[in-house]
Amino acid sequence: MRESKKSIKSDLSRIDALKDEDIDYSEIPDLSALGKEFWDKAIVKHAETKAQVTLRVDREVLNWFKAQGKGYQTRINAVLRAYKEARSGT
Repeated sequence: MRESKKSIKSDLSRIDALKDEDIDYSEIPDLSALGKEFWDKAIVKHAETKAQVTLRVDREVLNWFKAQGKGYQTRINAVLRAYKEARSGT
């Protein structure tokens, strides 16, 4: 894991050293082309805050979620949210 931290620090240092004129912006879409009507209808949404909890689940269930890879806590949250929405109709 140390190598990846060094690699990231090295990449960040290299990026910090770039001058604005050396950055290729050609792949960034021109959002002004969307027009005023699009931006007038745009809605700002803020991410919902999450609460840290201690939750007891069967080891088999936890291991299954973890085996699916990175982001297992987010997937557990998604399953619980889907259950809540199915039960409450929202």
